[in-house]
Amino acid sequence: MENTDTPEKATEGKKEGSPAPAESQVREAPRDSTRWGIAHIFSSYNNTIIHITDITGTETISKASGGMVVKLDHLEGSPTAAMSAAKKAAEGALEKGIRGLHVKIKAPGGHNGPNNPGPGAQAAIRALSRMGLRIGVIEDVTPIPHDGCRKKGGKRGRRV
Repeated sequence: MENTDTPEKATEGKKEGSPAPAESQVREAPRDSTRWGIAHIFSSYNNTIIHITDITGTETISKASGGMVVKLDHLEGSPTAAMSAAKKAAEGALEKGIRGLHVKIKAPGGHNGPNNPGPGAQAAIRALSRMGLRIGVIEDVTPIPHDGCRKKGGKRGRRV
């Protein structure tokens, strides 16, 4: 049994320029068409600010704060005010076509501020997800001092 097929005979039946059968069967998966943005949430004990930008962080899409949605000053940092502000910011983002958000949470931090976010941070994230936005990465971007300025309080610290 001799093999008399030469490479020329094997390619005679194929048309030139037609794709190989393996290539035509491979399909690309549909790309996820979600437009992503970044939600910068600054949460202190006195206020919560939600600032939604594009993925580069340079162009503002929408922003809202606790003070924009409540009348009393002492309620600006509450979870209820944060939820209302997040709804307001999310409506603006959905209007502009943003469907997913990466979240960056920031507390006051620094050498004198508290390093843990206020009560409105968690409520704001929950409200954003309830509005139908996909939540990607949640990141803490609180500024941490690297032995810069001296803390206030004097030599022996604050005496209560």
